[in-house]
Amino acid sequence: MKQPCFYIREFTESDYPEIQLLWESLGLGGIQRGDDLQIINCTVKLGGQLLLLVERGSEIIIGTSWLTVDGRRTYLHHFGIRADFQGNGLGKMLLDESLKLAKTFGMQIKLEVHKDNIKALGLYTKAGFAYLGDYHTYIIRDISLI
Repeated sequence: MKQPCFYIREFTESDYPEIQLLWESLGLGGIQRGDDLQIINCTVKLGGQLLLLVERGSEIIIGTSWLTVDGRRTYLHHFGIRADFQGNGLGKMLLDESLKLAKTFGMQIKLEVHKDNIKALGLYTKAGFAYLGDYHTYIIRDISLI
């Protein structure tokens, strides 16, 4: 697979159904996690960006990288490549572009990755990300429980 057959572009609203299916197939998100079109648009309006890796010709979205900002840090999440396209350097291509964009934000960049996702851990550490130590991540998804 040759990388020139792929390009990276910004998200548009018409992409949402396709990326939702991609995220579900990769276990990256879905409606239950609050990853809906309204939230994507809100994060973009606040200065973030959702990058898409697209196969030239077919125009199929094969990867995503969602950068959000909170004024203190940039967060990289929903980073993934369709399973049948993995192992060809496309993750590095998308990560390089994501980090280039993140650098323009001028803030630290942080991400979360599952401890068993060895491929992603290798990609992120090679790019310069460092393990924070003994931090645990907790979340309340259903705010009606508060």
